[in-house]
Amino acid sequence: MFSGFKKLKDSLAKTRDSILGKISQIVTGRKLDDDLIDEIEESLLKADIGVAATDRIIERLRQLAKEAKATDSDTVFGILKDEIKKILESNRKSLMGNGIRPHIWLITGVNGTGKTTTVGKLAHYFKNNGKSVMIAACDTFRAAAVEQLAIWAERSGVVLVTAQSGADPASVAFDAASSAVSKGIDYLLIDTAGRLHTKANLMEELKKIRRVTEKVVPSNQIFSKLIIDGTTGQNALSQVKVFTDAVGCDGLIVTKLDGTARGGIVVAIAQELSVPVDFIGIGESIDDLEAFNADSFVEALFES
Repeated sequence: MFSGFKKLKDSLAKTRDSILGKISQIVTGRKLDDDLIDEIEESLLKADIGVAATDRIIERLRQLAKEAKATDSDTVFGILKDEIKKILESNRKSLMGNGIRPHIWLITGVNGTGKTTTVGKLAHYFKNNGKSVMIAACDTFRAAAVEQLAIWAERSGVVLVTAQSGADPASVAFDAASSAVSKGIDYLLIDTAGRLHTKANLMEELKKIRRVTEKVVPSNQIFSKLIIDGTTGQNALSQVKVFTDAVGCDGLIVTKLDGTARGGIVVAIAQELSVPVDFIGIGESIDDLEAFNADSFVEALFES
């Protein structure tokens, strides 16, 4: 457990410096007055915490300052930690399902977010937790994606459903969903082609994949999971909105948090869009995809 927390803490070093480091510099040795609160507000905004979450945190700080209950840096950090945890703990859902099979995860995202790699890591995670897993390779126009998934599937010992290059992605999803039902598979992970969220025709393709999958299983067994690149910052908000409008968004998987100072975007999305974070990517190895835990995440951000 300790080694796992250390890995998380190390991976969030840049984000921690952008939040804890900056605020430590301005808070230490000062009384919590209006000037200091304004500086804390500016630091939170610069750390990609977002306007709505920052407003919520600052309102709480002002309230406690007025009540003379926040007068030192330790108290200030305690308030920041508590408020961020509350934001991140909202809308939490179980990842391991409710016994209904299959759970179908439609994996979406823009180009370059690490989507295919994340699908492979998800397969490994669920298999390690005693679940049967199938992967549908619905990025039929990028041969490298199928080859990459084949490697992941073999490493994890899960079933991979593919089709000829250029095949209709929706037909692959339909066949995979049908097979998952007949075989009693717990989790079907549908890997889709990366797409710019501004391209309407590509978003229509995603809608079609979802529609045909709903012909096989009820809609409440299909979950749209959006991959967000942790280095994206505030642009991630617009991505979540567009994908939500197209196929829904039941949860996020935030990748590349180990290489960015912009991990505060996780808080912004939770506050502004009420979408939970399911997993975070904190490295390149097969085990570097962690089920998101708000307590651990916040402690790793604030432990120096």
